[in-house]
Amino acid sequence: MPRIHRTGRDWAVDIALVLFAACFAAVSSQSIPVPEDLGQGWRTLDQVAGGLGCAALLVRRRRPVGLAVALILAGSQAHYLTGPAVVAVFTVAATRPWRATAWVAALVFAPLPVFLWQLPDMPEDRAGSALTYFALIAGAIGWGLFRRSREQLIASLRARAELAEAEAESRAERARMEAREEIAREMHDVLGHRLTLLSVHAGALEFNPGAPRAEIARAAGVMRESAHLALRELREVIGVLRSGSGPWQGERPQPELADLDRLVAQAREAGGTIELTGPPAGAAPPALVGRTAYRIVQEALTNVHRHAPGAAVDVTVSGNPRDGLTVDVRSARPPVPAATPAVVGSTGPGAGGGQGLIGLAERARLAGGELTARPADGGFRVHAWLPWQG
Repeated sequence: MPRIHRTGRDWAVDIALVLFAACFAAVSSQSIPVPEDLGQGWRTLDQVAGGLGCAALLVRRRRPVGLAVALILAGSQAHYLTGPAVVAVFTVAATRPWRATAWVAALVFAPLPVFLWQLPDMPEDRAGSALTYFALIAGAIGWGLFRRSREQLIASLRARAELAEAEAESRAERARMEAREEIAREMHDVLGHRLTLLSVHAGALEFNPGAPRAEIARAAGVMRESAHLALRELREVIGVLRSGSGPWQGERPQPELADLDRLVAQAREAGGTIELTGPPAGAAPPALVGRTAYRIVQEALTNVHRHAPGAAVDVTVSGNPRDGLTVDVRSARPPVPAATPAVVGSTGPGAGGGQGLIGLAERARLAGGELTARPADGGFRVHAWLPWQG
């Protein structure tokens, strides 16, 4: 027999069903018809068989179908086995597949047509006993099927709840990853710009040690401010990453399209000629669109300082609510070849593998727009279109 681990509740249910079968036999003993020619000895043998049948119910979880078939066949001759047979048939209907239940039901009700045909000539007590037997078996099968369906429904609901919980955890993890990726994009744009300005001014001081004192002081001030802002941004992102939450998108002020003038002014201090046309007058675009346009210009200027120092840059931001917002950044050929590759986004030493432009393209896509970046007329061009309602 297969080993089955039964809990305390399982044992309590099994013992309760054994007692039910025994009590059923005791209560119905006076109504069980016994042929006169068999006598009291047959009733005693019937009672012994009923007791063995009740004890056999303890193995109903291991061999439910076999036990049910044995009790049904024996119950056709031993009336005290009716209670154990009802419990066994209930067990099959409640725990076994539909096919097994159908075969057991067919075995039980196979004599029913013959019984109905002989019913008019059958004694009243035997007819009542047989009808009660078939009614009890039918009720046991129906109750077992109901219990089985209910357990399957509960298991299905539990599985759905577990699946929903797993999906919720997965969504939360994806949300955390997306938030961290957003933080990484922000820090790439902000820190990259600050550190590039810092590097440009430091390089200017290194290659021009005889510069006037006022120019050196101004460059040192820009370097100090850029370093201070970079450290503040770095502390903010470290705090967010440590806590798993924070004021990254809430309390922290985010740049807008109107901040382009200040961004271009800071870039001019690092050297080079930068012409800004726009942003368009009138109503400002939504915050997401404005911030995306700001980051596109910021990354483009950072790349110019890094790969084509001194190159003239034309920044054009135009658009309206109907046509969307267009950002165009064109850099001319640098006056002096840079030590790093001149093509923005190339994979040479110090170029950064083009990750900045990849991040910008992703930003534009998330805002519903598109971005292209390619060499043009000896320089480089970054062109983006963003929907006004981002």
